[in-house]
Amino acid sequence: MKILAINSGSSSIKYSVFDWENKFLLVKGVIERIGIQGSFIRQESKSKGNYLENHECKNHEEAIKLIVSALLHKEHGILDNLSQINAVGHRVVHGGEKFKSSVRIDDNVLNEIEKVKDLAPLHNPPNIAGIKAAQTLLPNVPQIAVFDTAFHQTMPEHSYMYATPYEWYEMYGVRRYGFHGTSHLYVSRRAAVMLNKKPADTNVITMHIGNGVSICAVKNGISVDTSMGLTPLEGAVMGTRCGNIDPAIILFMIEKEGFYAEEIDTVLNKKSGLLGITGKYMDRRDVDKAAEEGDPRCQLAQKIEAYRLKKYIGTYAAILGKVDAVVFTAGAGELNWKLRENVLGDLENLGIVFDKSKNQAATNKQETEISTNDSKVKVFVIPTDEERVFIEDVVAILEGRYKAHTEFTYSFDSPNYEK
Repeated sequence: MKILAINSGSSSIKYSVFDWENKFLLVKGVIERIGIQGSFIRQESKSKGNYLENHECKNHEEAIKLIVSALLHKEHGILDNLSQINAVGHRVVHGGEKFKSSVRIDDNVLNEIEKVKDLAPLHNPPNIAGIKAAQTLLPNVPQIAVFDTAFHQTMPEHSYMYATPYEWYEMYGVRRYGFHGTSHLYVSRRAAVMLNKKPADTNVITMHIGNGVSICAVKNGISVDTSMGLTPLEGAVMGTRCGNIDPAIILFMIEKEGFYAEEIDTVLNKKSGLLGITGKYMDRRDVDKAAEEGDPRCQLAQKIEAYRLKKYIGTYAAILGKVDAVVFTAGAGELNWKLRENVLGDLENLGIVFDKSKNQAATNKQETEISTNDSKVKVFVIPTDEERVFIEDVVAILEGRYKAHTEFTYSFDSPNYEK
């Protein structure tokens, strides 16, 4: 069984094809600059080499066609014909309250995804466009939606509700939803394996730190709280997103600058975070380099980010009661030892003691324990594998054995599929 996984963004589509029987990634690729001049496709395969082609893609349907063409390419393709694709798994960022697990896509499901697109205006529309394009080109192939929000649907009401008029929730669905669910699910299960415990007996704090950042409190294997909220804007400091701020700042700046709602949205989502503080950089590598060279605003950005992350560890430790492990994942979480050091310092009172040499060595995208032998709380660096969650869910649905994530139907006993 070969499964095509599609992660459709506003101007890009990431994709990969997996061989289920052999648990092997056959190919991965990305199309960038969709709808923008200069679009191109880049594809990588161990067996067929790398492939790069400049090709204009005006919309997502043309991009999906280009993906199919690359997969069938005489020299670099990994398929003989499209009938070899048995299913397509789609990342959908926001499922609202309707979807608590992955689901096979039909007209009703697609309509429900359309209904909540206002909750993720930057993400759901391109997700929908990718689904429709794939349905057009692969009309007889099962299409499965895998939701970023599904893992967090186990949060209790007192965790996900805001102290705003209750009618906002009833009328518009204003509540905390959370994101990066597939990542938090995967690394929390892998942490349980590394702890030699059952997921249902495991309490961990998972920290997904990429350009987007979210933290999750996982109690007895399920999400009970997470830092992102109604949208991915809430929570920690991110590359270009502000995270938590006083809501009155928005009103204050509207009064001072005369901003419209769209302008405020752009500032908070695309001009804040590390970029806002430094005035120059959204990439932590650039921030770190400039900080080492003495740039005071980059040094400040490092301190603010680490301080906010440290606060979440303390908050979630209080919520969980007993913490078995803290897990770092995603780009910076996996590779930026300096950020981890800044976050983990002075947490001995919480039973968290990290080994500096282990931490500095953990930059090779491998599962690693970086805590000291006597640390009461383990600290792990675990590379995320959201696509593996895609595959597991797609296959389980097709085979009629899928259950919600709370059923612990998979524990990911082995690390990431061979890449």
